[in-house]
Amino acid sequence: MNASIGLAVIGAGYWGPNLVRNAMATEAIDVRWLCDLDVDRAREVLGRYSTISATDSYDAVLDDPAVQAVAIATPAASHFPLAMAALDAGKHVLVEKPLTGSLDDGRKLVQAAEDRGLVLMCDHTYCYTSAVQELRRLVHTGELGQVQFIDSVRINLGLVQPDVNVLWDLAPHDLSILDYLLPPGVGAVAVAAHGADPIGHGMPCVGYLTLRLSNGAMAHVHVNWLSPIKIRTMVVGGSQRTVVWDDMNPSQRLAVYDRGVDRLAPRDLDPDDRKQMRISYRSGDMVAPALTEREALRAMMTEFASSILEHRPPATGGVAGLRVMEILEAAEESLRTGGSFVTMEDTR
Repeated sequence: MNASIGLAVIGAGYWGPNLVRNAMATEAIDVRWLCDLDVDRAREVLGRYSTISATDSYDAVLDDPAVQAVAIATPAASHFPLAMAALDAGKHVLVEKPLTGSLDDGRKLVQAAEDRGLVLMCDHTYCYTSAVQELRRLVHTGELGQVQFIDSVRINLGLVQPDVNVLWDLAPHDLSILDYLLPPGVGAVAVAAHGADPIGHGMPCVGYLTLRLSNGAMAHVHVNWLSPIKIRTMVVGGSQRTVVWDDMNPSQRLAVYDRGVDRLAPRDLDPDDRKQMRISYRSGDMVAPALTEREALRAMMTEFASSILEHRPPATGGVAGLRVMEILEAAEESLRTGGSFVTMEDTR
């Protein structure tokens, strides 16, 4: 990439400094601004980055012709107005998860970016880890066989958010990974959600999602702010192999098991004859693929720059963000109805 994209990072809180650091390390990106309502905090974040200007004026950022793109790392409620203003100003946009606070607003952003020929990308950072890249390859090449089940756990102590429940805070990570690794044509068609608020926070701090997939498989996501231990695992079971991703184990993030259950009887066996069904248990080797450790956020920044320079949709574009939000909104409806399954339109 021999061109340079002028970038402004919006938000100097928890995630903004990470965006600044990785954008500065991305060859095709020239960071011009860090914008935050607390300009002193922005200056403190910048520290030695003397080539980047700090400001509390978003208008000044959008009026700068040297800025071709913005990366938004602000509270979810502000994503829509900030992103839409950037698109209206002709800027490409990278947005921290979730894309917006509502599905309708997300659709408006996606349409606006499409109408203006601009890149709208979701910061689904986990999709750019080496482990998830390899996991996606295993699924898409068919090495796992047909996906039969997915179990994901993301639990730790805090951070309890004041403005969103645990599903909106943590589940977007798992749902974005799920969306990224599923094979073409396979997606969630219904979701049931259950939540609990044992500390009286006013919204669920513990949550469970159950997703029915279009191929007949089922996925389950458990998220929790209250666990004294930190667990980040995902198990993807296939008809040929099963892979376990343990993000807390840097020495063996992925383990691929040639173990499972094979059905030997015909699938059209009469229900009364189920006792005649023959099952074979497969017990083969476990392989731990060698992975090159890299900072996912830097790979994500490179993808953002590449999609702009190559005039193509990014790997985790606005439509991917919409699919995640569709599941989350269906989950909210399920919570309101006592945990019943809520169907969704297919946005794939």
